[in-house]
Amino acid sequence: MATTMAARAPAAGPQWLVLGTLSLCHMVNDVMQSLLSAIYPLLKAEFALSYGQIGLMTFAFQVTASLLQPAVGLVTDRHPMPKSLAVGMLASFAGVLTLSQAPSYPVLLMGAMLIGIGSAVFHPESSRVARTASGGRFGTAQSLFQLGGNGGQALGPLLAAFLVVPLGRPVLGWLALLALAGSAALYQVGRWAEGRRKAAAARPAQAPVLSRGRITFAIAILAVLVMTKNFYTASMSSYFTFFLIDKFALTTQGAQVMLFLFLGGMAAGVMLGGIVGDRIGPLRVIWFSILGVLPFTLLLPHVGLAATGVLAFLIGLILASAFPAIVVFAQELVPGRTGLIAGLFFGFAFGMGGIAAALLGVVADARGIGFVFNM
Repeated sequence: MATTMAARAPAAGPQWLVLGTLSLCHMVNDVMQSLLSAIYPLLKAEFALSYGQIGLMTFAFQVTASLLQPAVGLVTDRHPMPKSLAVGMLASFAGVLTLSQAPSYPVLLMGAMLIGIGSAVFHPESSRVARTASGGRFGTAQSLFQLGGNGGQALGPLLAAFLVVPLGRPVLGWLALLALAGSAALYQVGRWAEGRRKAAAARPAQAPVLSRGRITFAIAILAVLVMTKNFYTASMSSYFTFFLIDKFALTTQGAQVMLFLFLGGMAAGVMLGGIVGDRIGPLRVIWFSILGVLPFTLLLPHVGLAATGVLAFLIGLILASAFPAIVVFAQELVPGRTGLIAGLFFGFAFGMGGIAAALLGVVADARGIGFVFNM
């Protein structure tokens, strides 16, 4: 496969086979992750969990990824290890397999943490390989890469609704086999990237375009923007189904289909954001995402079921449109630190969303799920 990739990819321009393979594997990786939050109603009923315990599971998954991803990115910036992509996918496989057979809540937490470890290993190095294969179209390449991830997040609730809920938790073990196939594909991508790494190392490094202080300030602002977006998305992923069940008396399957609308909107936004960002510049996309989503988020808790579905899709689309632009902008600020930037924005900021989700679980236990969504 590595030979085929090298032969079919043009010498200049995006190398679509590599990018497509990374996107599909990102989809598989994030299907494994989204299955965790998608089966929360099932786990809550089976293990008699509180909202606080649900939030702690999100915390265990996201903070594991948060703590490890910047460290992995820092190490791989100095010593690129593209073949580690397959190892990350294997960790996700082990985590989902653990969830399928867990006899108790502590083992569920262990499964969530294994999925977080898989995310920590996968994202920094795969983001670097996607940039290498971009042919200079960094926004489009980042969007295609992230489209797979957001598509995987959107598919998770559907798989949970139509396979896990009717067939039971053990079916997760069969779904985990997707990760084994992904691991094999990523091993071949790693071989391809290893061949490109030496050529890239021979080129002189780019100098930063701004002073170190201004770069640090800019990265901090971008990280705060990503954190606020992840506060919202992590909370929606964890509690939107419970809100819909509580407010509209939906079935678990119906609520997961609505969650799919939100996550599907995010997948569309990620793809459009990168393509548009390559044409008009990433900063304009970032401003649109920040300001454009506000009226829809304020309306969401106060409308009927049909309008909730429409708003969920629009919120996901606008909210996610800035993420490729933010990552590309940050990578351009710090040339040669692709792994660290990916670790910070896929990992640290993502983990902060997990903290918010855990805290909101405690609030939901005390004040009710409707109060959380109004807040």
